[in-house]
Amino acid sequence: MSTTSPHFHTLSGAEGLQALQDDSCELLDFAKLNLTAGQSVSGESEDREYLLVALSGRARVQVGDHTFDSVGGRASVFTGLPHSVYIPRGHSWTVTAHTDFQGALPSAPSDLDTAPYEIRPEQVNTGQWGTLNYARQFREILVAPNGLPASRLIVGETLTPSGHWSTYPPHRHEENAGSEKFHEEMYYFRVSSPEGWGLTRHYSPERGYDDTHTVRDDTLLAIPHGYHTCVSAPGYAGYYLWFLAGDGRAQGVKLDPDVGWVQKTVGML
Repeated sequence: MSTTSPHFHTLSGAEGLQALQDDSCELLDFAKLNLTAGQSVSGESEDREYLLVALSGRARVQVGDHTFDSVGGRASVFTGLPHSVYIPRGHSWTVTAHTDFQGALPSAPSDLDTAPYEIRPEQVNTGQWGTLNYARQFREILVAPNGLPASRLIVGETLTPSGHWSTYPPHRHEENAGSEKFHEEMYYFRVSSPEGWGLTRHYSPERGYDDTHTVRDDTLLAIPHGYHTCVSAPGYAGYYLWFLAGDGRAQGVKLDPDVGWVQKTVGML
């Protein structure tokens, strides 16, 4: 197991806005909100776009002159669809918790001027990717072409059942070549029980690293390049918020050539 990779992080559970300390990605950044009922936190988007994804609890979100009074509501990421607010560049924002509230804040550079907007649970596109023991459920929040304006961000959620694999076969998206499109990515992980765990493998033969990490609740993998995949331990469901930024919002991947044959022999979506 790798313990020194600059790409894998455990996030703080302290109250307030907890920013990720990661220099491996040039475009993507991440922060997490841990608020008690009545607590507020504020910020400025400056030259970046953000998507606030309510992980649990309910909050009021003020973005410039726009107020979204009741964002969230699910008890955890395992019990309901996400409710989110897009924060454009050049806006001040404040989140005030109605209840104990946790929120995710992925961000990326933006050259788009648009109004803030919410993405309600009923607007989230859901379905299944994979089959057999690598079937998993996806929730596309901010994924083209859904008609919602964004500059670079692509955001969604995946639920990985007990004992199942996700992002399988492993793929990468590190250059614009053929069908492959350049995007950085991050996975923010949650696990269905405090003692639960999983594994994630992140590797690049060209760059000479092959790291396997133990996934616990509130961990994150930064993926500036390289192949990646993950698995949930039997008895525990896994969740990850995935978000990307790169050259445009059209996605394209390259499968690991050693195991990409799996996709051709077993039905995949």
